Amino acid sequence: MVLIRSWLRSANAPGCPFPLNNLPCGVFSVGEVAPRCGVAIGDMILDMAAVEGLLGLTGPLFDAPSWNAVMAAGPDVWAGLRARLLDLLVEGAVEQPMIAPHLVPQAGARLHLPFRVAEYTDFYAGRHHAQNVGTMFRGAEHALPPNWLHMPIGYNGRASSVVVSGEEVRRPWGQVKPAGEDAPRFAPSARFDFELELAAVVGTPSDRPVTVAEADAMIFGYVLLNDWSARDIQAWEYQPLGPFQAKATATTISPWIVTRAALQPFRVPGPPPDQPLLPYLAEPGPMKYDIALEVALTPEAGPETVICRTNASQLYYSAAQQLAHHASSGCPMNSGDLLGSGTISGPLRDSRGSLLELSWGGRDPLAIKGGTRCFLEDGDCVTLRGAAQGDGYLIGFGECSGRLLPARRDPYARP
Repeated sequence: MVLIRSWLRSANAPGCPFPLNNLPCGVFSVGEVAPRCGVAIGDMILDMAAVEGLLGLTGPLFDAPSWNAVMAAGPDVWAGLRARLLDLLVEGAVEQPMIAPHLVPQAGARLHLPFRVAEYTDFYAGRHHAQNVGTMFRGAEHALPPNWLHMPIGYNGRASSVVVSGEEVRRPWGQVKPAGEDAPRFAPSARFDFELELAAVVGTPSDRPVTVAEADAMIFGYVLLNDWSARDIQAWEYQPLGPFQAKATATTISPWIVTRAALQPFRVPGPPPDQPLLPYLAEPGPMKYDIALEVALTPEAGPETVICRTNASQLYYSAAQQLAHHASSGCPMNSGDLLGSGTISGPLRDSRGSLLELSWGGRDPLAIKGGTRCFLEDGDCVTLRGAAQGDGYLIGFGECSGRLLPARRDPYARP
């Protein structure tokens, strides 16, 4: 597909992440006005509540500061909304005089969580990441658990931990037991990390098992996700039930939901499975995405260094497979569920999507401009970026960024 030209010139500019082909969904506010739904187009945001009367939908759908009502309305409404927005914003549209007054500059807007997160599940669907971490912890011969090649492994996280890009993250306290010490102690995490992920946003709910094709149709869109991780807390707590407090500090997502329709031209087949999958996980066609991803680290008093470049096509299991597996027990899925992919790493060192891998557990410090890193230091800002490259256009997500603040004083210490 080629660039769809808009009457808004900034949407046609080379390198613009929000051309008319994209139309991602977010929530914004300006000044003291309450947050409301918007769609990014070029360097502007279209105020959806202000133009709802021109959309031809049965509503209101945009009278709340979230996209949940639209998401729950289902694929037919999503398709109709996208088609109508294309008509209103395409080059030569007669409605331009009615639409133009309701465009707000992105530069002056504050972005909020684009939807109410119902539940949050994080998977472990990147083969290279699982292989790397397993090798560090268990040795190369036992890197992958026996079940990994047969099903998407995941854990239920905390929806309350999800924050939007730009919010600061506080270094957590927790139980840690460093090597060589006889007993655990309560201390700030010294091995705090990021994880580069792509997350699916569930639109339509289910109350029964679904096929992979049905699961795919349930997905409204995707966001970038940083699953902040306290590796020292995780190492002590994860056996036998897996991550818990190590992942509960914060989970940052990008502010724009890029719809499944916008990403449709970028579907690609993933790596062929090493083992035959059970029929309920069979994909009816290519379901991974060709999305270039990168991570930048910026110290508090230093320049940015891009420390990772990889691609979402590296995932072993697609989001649709993850969702189908999640629902296979009959587990109800809700509108607003967030499904993290797990860390997306590639085969090379500079394509590893976490500092745990980039520094190989702290053994090999990673060079950045002006210094090195094994794990994150106070003041570090981590920024995830992603875009799919079309014929003369990009489909961008907006930045997924957060700065690490120092740990608070011991919350249990006496005054």
